[in-house]
Amino acid sequence: MGKTFLGVGVGFPLDVDSAGKLTHAEYEESVRQSIWIILGTAKGERVMRPEFGCDIYDLVFAVNSLATAGKLSYAVQQALLHFEPRIDVLDVRVDSGAAENTLLLNIEYEVRATNNVFNMVYPFYLERSG
Repeated sequence: MGKTFLGVGVGFPLDVDSAGKLTHAEYEESVRQSIWIILGTAKGERVMRPEFGCDIYDLVFAVNSLATAGKLSYAVQQALLHFEPRIDVLDVRVDSGAAENTLLLNIEYEVRATNNVFNMVYPFYLERSG
């Protein structure tokens, strides 16, 4: 039976293999790519699904502060809760990146069907004002 219940879909970003066919993402990789797509999509960006995406892009011009980190963490948790039913979000931690205007979103999640725990880091860039 394997892990087919987690799904197989077209890989992200779109790419072709040596046979000229679209690459696919399978199982846990499909889940990881789905999370990346959710976080990489601003709400309102998709015309036919304006509610899809994450509110983190409302914070692009925010000051790099603990309040902004808290808002980012909350936005990520809400987006994943709403749009990725295959996982349980265990923790979202926001750390400073190497650059002053970079925040790293450390997301720890568990795939519900397999109880496997994964971690991914999503970079978020604040725009400098002035």
